[in-house]
Amino acid sequence: MSTTRTRALAGAAAALSLSLALSSCGGGGSDSAAKSTQGDVQLEFWSWTEGIQQQVAVWNKEHPETQVKYVNAAGDTVYQKLRAAVTSGNAPCLSKMDGMNLANFAADGLLTDITGVAAPYKARYTTPAWNAVSPGGATYGIPTGSSPLFTAYRADLFQRYGVKAPTTWDDLIAAGKAVQKKDKNVKIFNMAGEDPSTLVDLSWQAGAEWYRIAGDHWEIGFTSPDALEAADIVQRMVDDNLASNASYADPGVFKTWDLGKTILMTTSTWQLPIYDTNFPKSKGDWQLADAPVFDPAEPRTSSNFDVTAVLKGCEYPDRAAQFAAWLSSSKESLTALTDPKSKSGLFPAVKDVSPYVDKIIPTEMFNGKSDGARIITTAASRVGDQWQYGPDYAAMYSEMQKQWGKVMNKQLTVKDMLTHLQDWVLADLRKKGVKAVAAG
Repeated sequence: MSTTRTRALAGAAAALSLSLALSSCGGGGSDSAAKSTQGDVQLEFWSWTEGIQQQVAVWNKEHPETQVKYVNAAGDTVYQKLRAAVTSGNAPCLSKMDGMNLANFAADGLLTDITGVAAPYKARYTTPAWNAVSPGGATYGIPTGSSPLFTAYRADLFQRYGVKAPTTWDDLIAAGKAVQKKDKNVKIFNMAGEDPSTLVDLSWQAGAEWYRIAGDHWEIGFTSPDALEAADIVQRMVDDNLASNASYADPGVFKTWDLGKTILMTTSTWQLPIYDTNFPKSKGDWQLADAPVFDPAEPRTSSNFDVTAVLKGCEYPDRAAQFAAWLSSSKESLTALTDPKSKSGLFPAVKDVSPYVDKIIPTEMFNGKSDGARIITTAASRVGDQWQYGPDYAAMYSEMQKQWGKVMNKQLTVKDMLTHLQDWVLADLRKKGVKAVAAG
């Protein structure tokens, strides 16, 4: 279940209008980005993550030469405000973003290429996390946090219905059918009509590459064999009525799981405290498990990434990268931000997450019945490194949302939707002057 992430994508998708020159996605840092700043400077930083302001204060105390001015930029229009600020020349040096928006801001020439000054920090982060700040090869920010997917399921109800936590997506479908033979009103999964994130996650896990940079052009692969394998799983869940359709916009959405109407979800670290609060009836009945995979010999999962982007016009990109890397990779900062008391919900994007796992698992919620630390650490290590956000991903996502409801209502097949998206993206990119071809 990718509720908050999906709503953020949807809001951003509706707001963005892209016009990409492929050169903006090329590799290599500019001379201005590679220079070393001398003397004392001040950087402005926009974010809306709880707990970040306290870490900025820690940084400022320890780094008098680079003072960071924190601005709480929470609000549904933050990306529009950022765009306006860049256009008017009043943008902050740094801002929180998700990976999709970084790709689109980069495509529109609204970020600073920091490839040169960011290079020393690359080894700290996972490859998928670095991909999120390097669309097309050039680097425009520093990874902040990740959201690797794993499974949470009602262990008590799985036992009642005689099924086990699924290892593969085929297992999940078989378990869903077995459950419905005993209670036709119980669903194994949930797919909301406004939320195509399940297809995104499954495509990522299957090894699909909807967007891939290849030399001087993009290759578009919505109808590749891997993408269609993911589509088949979604289609089978739709055809066999195995998924509930609770809307993530409904405040009562948690009841479908708490009351046992839906008995499994894919989830991530930031959501665990939310369940601890919103599942009063089923607290202690849940267990964690590895996310279902397509190929047990090559297990993949998916993730969303938060990043700290360096905006166009930043005068001190080297200092900006230094602060962003400290915020998201130093033991001092991560120890504080991964503490549930900070309410940040941050899970690190660094290679070694083991020091930060145990404390983020609500004890009463999962009652110590599953090896949550191992499951979360495994999920972080399994995020597929092939996935790339393309230059018009936000606009594509908005188009996909228009079709997704039809898929859920059995008015359109998943394959037909992907075929439409393939044609739509190719036409959209070419209209914007971007070289793009169908993947072979």
